[in-house]
Amino acid sequence: MPMVRMRLIGSREDADAVINAVHGIEGIEHVEEVDDLMSAMRDDSSSSDLVDDNEGHVYCVEVHAPNASRVRAVRSVAEFVGSGLGMVVEFVDEF
Repeated sequence: MPMVRMRLIGSREDADAVINAVHGIEGIEHVEEVDDLMSAMRDDSSSSDLVDDNEGHVYCVEVHAPNASRVRAVRSVAEFVGSGLGMVVEFVDEF
């Protein structure tokens, strides 16, 4: 079963909206938010006042899709809903 992994960068409410939209796709049965083990570590941690430290949060989401067409649907829906909310949606191979 194909897996789609994505990082959602934005508010909790917006991340929930993307997760709910993806979960509503026909054939998608498993959508899970997972902990990003590296979220507390930064290469540029010498500055504590960076914009992304104070405004956006990262949410890591795994989606099990039954086939390639559902993978494309997950990507399309996440990008559409996320961009409409002003979120950054990043698809990754690993977290």
